[in-house]
Amino acid sequence: MPADTAPVGSRTARELTIAAKAICLRLLAVAPRPRAGLAQALRRKEIPEEIAESVLDRLTEVGLIDDVAYANSYVRVKHRDRGLGRSALRSELRKLGVEPDVLAAAVETVDSDAERARARELIGKRLDAAMAAGPIAARRRLLGLLARRGYSPEIAVPVVESALEGYSQAQDGWS
Repeated sequence: MPADTAPVGSRTARELTIAAKAICLRLLAVAPRPRAGLAQALRRKEIPEEIAESVLDRLTEVGLIDDVAYANSYVRVKHRDRGLGRSALRSELRKLGVEPDVLAAAVETVDSDAERARARELIGKRLDAAMAAGPIAARRRLLGLLARRGYSPEIAVPVVESALEGYSQAQDGWS
């Protein structure tokens, strides 16, 4: 009996391979995904590991799975749209199963200046509302906001202090 028609459970290896390809292509049609995410989906569908690896290797070979491009795109979009800092980006990519070296290279595309500028934008949007509770509470709230978004204290503290100082100077100018 040829290897691709040998039964695996109630389905043949060939049928499982076709099913695995269909699962991966369906998921990739919706959105790009990292290899680890596709492997997890195949495990949930009870595709044997050797068949899953074979299908994933082939999809990587033809360029349908590209973890480097995925990680770079993910970092660019999440930094721009959600305002995530490097720490949060690193954490999210790790959860998605992106390899540590790929993850590190993608996160390093966000330089300190870009991260600082994005932090200033986030603070600028929330400054008035935060100041309603007073400067001490505003400092705490704004630093918390940046911390939750993955900004390091080296970036968050100067940005918040500068924003608070600018706010109080602007308020003094109105007096």
